[in-house]
Amino acid sequence: QVQLVESGGGLVQAGGSLRLSCAASGGIFSINTMGWYRQAPGKQRELVATITNGGSTVYAHSVKGRFTISRDNAKNTVYLQMNSLKPEDTAVYYCYAYGLGYNYWGQGTQVTVSS
Repeated sequence: QVQLVESGGGLVQAGGSLRLSCAASGGIFSINTMGWYRQAPGKQRELVATITNGGSTVYAHSVKGRFTISRDNAKNTVYLQMNSLKPEDTAVYYCYAYGLGYNYWGQGTQVTVSS
């Protein structure tokens, strides 16, 4: 069973930066894609960024140019570097993994950006 554990969330002022980490364990070789979704209060969960095991990336339009997703295969960890943060980035960020037709989710980490 794949387990995903996020870390790195917190409170930051607008314009600041945070780096999220997600460590995966169990069933590692079944994972093809990892990434991040987020859910703000009163809104649906949305894709932020994904990365395949080959390094191909996809970003939401709202974060492109500000966020960077990366992956350390040796550590089974995916990262999200978030720069130039805006109050509208405030949300719970969830680590995501996909492989062999299954979706896996982390518990989520809170990111709050103050004005």
